[in-house]
Amino acid sequence: MSATSVSTTPAHHRIAIVGSGFAGLGAAIKLKQAGIEDFVVLERTGEVGGTWNVNTYPGCQCDIPSHLYSFSFAPNPSWTRTYSLQPEIWEYLRRVCREQGIDPHVRLHHEVLAARWNEDAQAWLIETSAGELTAEMLIAGPGPLAEPKLPEIEGIDTFAGTMFHSAQWNHEHSLLGKRVAVIGTGASSIQFVPHIQPEVSKLHLFQRTPPWVVPHRDRQTSRAERALYRVFPPAQRLVRGLVYCSRELFVFTLMHPREGSLAERAGRKHLREQVPDHELRTKLAPRYRIGCKRTLISNDYYPALQHANVEVVTDSIAAITPHGVLTDDGVERKVDTIILGTGFHVTDMPVAEWVYGRGGRTLEDVWQGSPQAYLGSTVAGFPNLFLLVGPNTGLGHNSIVFMIESQLNYLMDCIAHLDRTGTSVFDVREDVQEHFNEELQRKLDGSVWTSGGCVSWYLDEHGRNSTIWPGSTWPYRRRTRRFHSSDYELRPRPAHERVELAAV
Repeated sequence: MSATSVSTTPAHHRIAIVGSGFAGLGAAIKLKQAGIEDFVVLERTGEVGGTWNVNTYPGCQCDIPSHLYSFSFAPNPSWTRTYSLQPEIWEYLRRVCREQGIDPHVRLHHEVLAARWNEDAQAWLIETSAGELTAEMLIAGPGPLAEPKLPEIEGIDTFAGTMFHSAQWNHEHSLLGKRVAVIGTGASSIQFVPHIQPEVSKLHLFQRTPPWVVPHRDRQTSRAERALYRVFPPAQRLVRGLVYCSRELFVFTLMHPREGSLAERAGRKHLREQVPDHELRTKLAPRYRIGCKRTLISNDYYPALQHANVEVVTDSIAAITPHGVLTDDGVERKVDTIILGTGFHVTDMPVAEWVYGRGGRTLEDVWQGSPQAYLGSTVAGFPNLFLLVGPNTGLGHNSIVFMIESQLNYLMDCIAHLDRTGTSVFDVREDVQEHFNEELQRKLDGSVWTSGGCVSWYLDEHGRNSTIWPGSTWPYRRRTRRFHSSDYELRPRPAHERVELAAV
């Protein structure tokens, strides 16, 4: 065939899913179970797994109990720990992908560069690093902890040593005997710091705000437990339910914060017992209500900071120099390696930059730095777009997998309604979205996330909480149980054939 005769029409699918973490794979599995085969999963890396594929730093571990951090429709009776480590979670996701028959639908090394809604064709034109395709529906599940956030520090590009983010761990770079600076004391740092501390000659930990750290209840699961779950699955479902209920007990403290709560007392007791030195303990003591920032769990973080080769630095960083880190007090600490434990783009999610809805406006144009959606799933002006782990679906107390499964229920009921009624386009009504978000913000007012005395990554650039779901998770499950067509503007499927989208 000659080059001039090759068709430039992009491949078409009914549904395109972006991302292959818990959200993307969960959507794929639900579609498969419903008998829908015309879908594709677009993954920018060379493996499925999302967050648990890219985060491979030493000590990487989930801070939600294993029984809750798995699909209810794909239980894992073989968890070896009550809080699973990264390799085991990653293997679980890869195994589920294989066993559920999702592998043939996955397109690796397909980074989505742009997705544009075409009104005439009633479809999305999706540009990826490996070519173009079209889809009637776009499900975006790139994950909130997928895009590393680099700090805006003067001179960061001048450092002559080795620098990397915790989510892009350089395993080829040995830390043995190195002088290391760790910037940030969030969830990743408190996990990897105890693992690298014995290797390095000097570790400077730059802390802006001390986190709340509470005791870790992790333990190995016994052979008897694993055998019971394999031969009698209801036992594992019972444990899952009990763990879920126990996590929900934290909601009241988060919605009605007060000094000296049981959780705060546990955190202060943990700090007091593990850090006898008064000066260091003062540096590490939080000065805001527990839960305002992400509450961390660790039994080895505080002990690691008390070794002679560790310095906790609370002076602000003025600049990064070619050979170290300069603080506001004029002291330059010479280091060979800088590890950035500075978190991710959450409220400024990158997906907002490349999704174009009606009128060619991006999500970023519409949101203006403050993401909003209806039920964290649909956005007015973006037809046939479904967000997984969208705005205000994050949690401070329970498993995000529960929220994902709730959204999947909503998604599948939406698709069933479209098929039942012959509808091709759904677009949430703007007044419905506005009313929902006004209600949501009213519930967040007075919660620990808005009045806890801290500035966290839960808040967007306007100081609005666009990350956390207020209160218990079961009301969200109830609200997403059914797709209510009255909340949407719906368009029937046209009698004529689909308009083809020419490649650009």
